[in-house]
Parts: sequence; C-alpha cells; structure tokens
Amino acid sequence: MAALARAPWAERFSLYYDLLRHNARTEDVVRFLRKTHARLRRPLLLVCDRLPAHRAAVRWLRESGCSWLHVAWLPGYAPDLDPVENLWSQSKYGDLANFIPDSISELQETIDTLLQQYRHDPGRLYTFFHAMDLVL
Repeated sequence: MAALARAPWAERFSLYYDLLRHNARTEDVVRFLRKTHARLRRPLLLVCDRLPAHRAAVRWLRESGCSWLHVAWLPGYAPDLDPVENLWSQSKYGDLANFIPDSISELQETIDTLLQQYRHDPGRLYTFFHAMDLVL
C-alpha cells in the first residue's frame, strides 16, 4: 500500500508505503492513514479509489470522529487518475519486469529497496504524479 503526498505550497513530493503479505484490509488502511498523518502532522486530502477496504477505512475513521481526513473519491475504475497506480506500474512492468524471486521474503526486500530508491528520487515522484490526467 502506498501514498504519494504533495505539499500544497510546493512542487515537493513524498512517498509513504507499507508492504503487506496479504491483501489490504480495513485495519491496514486505517493504520497506514494514521501513520501517514502522524508523519505529515497536518490534515490530509486523500484522493482515493473505491477499493472496499479504502471505503470501509474512511467510514471507520469518520465514525470515530477523525477531523484530519478529507476524501476525494476517484471514479469507479480510473487507474489513469491515480498516481500510485503509476508507481506500481513502473515497479512491476518496468524495474521488476524480469525479476524472479526465490521467496516472498526476497520479493519483499527487493520491492522495499526499489521503493526506497523511488522515495529519494524527486524527479521520479514528480513524474508519477504528473502522468495522471487529474487536476487538483
């Protein structure tokens, strides 16, 4: 699971991610959003797809009185509007296209290393964000 954050006053981007060994569940999304909020220390505008775990996490946070989360939902199926989809596409079909891991642990370590490289490459993060066809 990943989030590409953009400071509203600057063209500066940050990458936050959690690697899971299972499909994302509501509690994973809630934990990720809380951790990201704690790192950024400001209200979040979440531009999000309609994955059931995302919808349930937002509902849970709102019902628990969360005031720091604002959500803009993407249309039902719109990967071209989601910058995180650009990140996963680049990693899967570009950087890891011919990679065959010997284990899940090796795959996770390799993805973690790759995402760390992305995190420290502002030009690449900028490209992920600006490749989408969405104006914020």
